[in-house]
Amino acid sequence: MPRFPSDAPKAKVIKTLELLGFRLVRVHEHIAMVRENADGTRTPLTLPNHTRIKGSTLRTICTQAGIPRSEFLRTYNEV
Repeated sequence: MPRFPSDAPKAKVIKTLELLGFRLVRVHEHIAMVRENADGTRTPLTLPNHTRIKGSTLRTICTQAGIPRSEFLRTYNEV
């Protein structure tokens, strides 16, 4: 299985998450994003506002937001 990028650029991670249906809500010390689901629920997502995001942090974010690893990596590689 492909590995998560070790130091992913913040802009590329945000673009990937936007393509996965999340929208930017707030940028401060952390970046807040949210996805409106088809059943009317909302999925929040928070990531650190660093210039590069560690692979372990990306794995945790994807797990908490319910994003499959393969879907994130496929979209990330297309950006």
